[in-house]
Amino acid sequence: MSILSRVVYNQGTSLKLNAGINHVQRFVRSLQSTATDSTPQTMNLDSESQQEDPGSGFYTMVERFYDRAAKLLEEKLVDDMTKTKLTEEQKRIKVRGILNIMKPPNYVLAITFPVRRDNGEWELIEAWRAQHSLHRTPCKGGIRYSNDVNLDEVKALAALMTYKCACVNVPFGGGKAGVKINPKEWSEPELERITRRLTVELAKKGFIGPGIDVPAPDMGTGEREMAWIADTYSSTVGWENINANACITGKPILQGGIHGRTSATGRGLYHGVNNFINEKYYMDKVGLTPGLAGKTFIVQGFGNVGLHSSRYLTRHGAKCIGVLEWDAAVINQDGIDPKALEEYKFENGTIKGFPGAKAYENSDKLELLCEPCDILVPAASEQQITSRNAGRIKAKIIAEGANGPTTPSADRILLQKNVLVIPDMYVNAGGVTVSYFEWLKNLNHTSYGRLTFKYQRDTNYSLLESVQSSLEMKFGRMGGKIPIIPSDKFYKRMAGASEKDIVHSGLEQTMEKSARAIMETAQKFNLGLDIRTAAYVTALEKIYNTYSAAGMTFGV
Repeated sequence: MSILSRVVYNQGTSLKLNAGINHVQRFVRSLQSTATDSTPQTMNLDSESQQEDPGSGFYTMVERFYDRAAKLLEEKLVDDMTKTKLTEEQKRIKVRGILNIMKPPNYVLAITFPVRRDNGEWELIEAWRAQHSLHRTPCKGGIRYSNDVNLDEVKALAALMTYKCACVNVPFGGGKAGVKINPKEWSEPELERITRRLTVELAKKGFIGPGIDVPAPDMGTGEREMAWIADTYSSTVGWENINANACITGKPILQGGIHGRTSATGRGLYHGVNNFINEKYYMDKVGLTPGLAGKTFIVQGFGNVGLHSSRYLTRHGAKCIGVLEWDAAVINQDGIDPKALEEYKFENGTIKGFPGAKAYENSDKLELLCEPCDILVPAASEQQITSRNAGRIKAKIIAEGANGPTTPSADRILLQKNVLVIPDMYVNAGGVTVSYFEWLKNLNHTSYGRLTFKYQRDTNYSLLESVQSSLEMKFGRMGGKIPIIPSDKFYKRMAGASEKDIVHSGLEQTMEKSARAIMETAQKFNLGLDIRTAAYVTALEKIYNTYSAAGMTFGV
């Protein structure tokens, strides 16, 4: 199926798809303008009219970043069309047409369903799933449980997933789902009923499946919810599909998950920061010495991403001096132990009162983002760094662990201050990268390393024996033994690569290769510290080439 065979061009036009015997479903393409779509004012990245209130304008924000990158990329795409008989005008029309097609979401599904609570009362649950791009299938993106979820946010996050996957060479389209609930206000049996019903509703509409749309954990969800989804899908519409477990990633190991997935986003963030902080060119621009050792950092959000980012950064020589959560903030100039803070939060449900640090005394705890440090890691939610606080941020590097934490207006201010912003679409791509590995594992029906583990181990031992034998023949006296003692590093690898070793190695290589591509784009377009635009340009060029090569199904 061509990439545009499922796209409906006319506004408000519906496409009927046969989803089984006597069962017809109706979809509406979400191409209409909404209150948050681009306008001539919002298309300008330097416009001060951008609305920066949390929970609104997120999709417009993503569109503005897209528009800036597309404008830069257009000339290059036209110039690259050398082996064609098209005129210059026809080339430009084609390029602009494809860039416009790439921008809006292909499909948006709105769902409302009832759930009975433990006390017998009924409540209506509101949810959305967006499939932003089908240039690659399946679509990929998390399921978020939050009271702040809305259609605008789901569309924005789905778009970011498209660009993120392209940026790090993961062959997925972008998707996202949101369920408008606060999971803390629901019991486990209630959450299970919501999750399983959501799975059925998505499956009925063709919004979940190993080759169609593969969700993952996000804010408010985790391994538990992913296991429920996999079980529900496998037991219903996927009962005869041998690849049914690949309908979702982020599962527990026993349910087809993969080692290293839980910490993948935080580990990827560390690799992303490490790739840039060791580049002298960028460190000279921000006024830091290369290397992580001795650098200080502040983290906003101590969930999955914030925790594991802190652990890996600390492990490699950086020092955590502040942690900001929704209900409290703690600081310690001598360093905060992420492991100790994790254990305290698990036992108490909050970081408030943590004995390894003191409470941040400012009445507005968000001011912790503006305290002096080398690296700031916003790992909570979108639109946290705005034009209202960007000018007071003292960090030299911002690593966006969350999706969309920086608004376009703030991004411009930070660039003027020579702050290196490592964008979300690159630096927090560790999660989707390892999700890709898990998806491949499920399709292959075997764990990484299982077929080669013993062979690698036997080969390494044979190598040592061969070296020992050669040395004894040349230098041994009277047939004496010459012991060969492997180094500690080699000894740990002698037994062969485990699944975790392969996942960690693949993630590191992905982040390093992607960083090189982004840096090359930044140099080619003379973007300086504007790494976000470089990442967008890198991603959009790959997506454009896919659309261009595939052609248009039912094109006029």
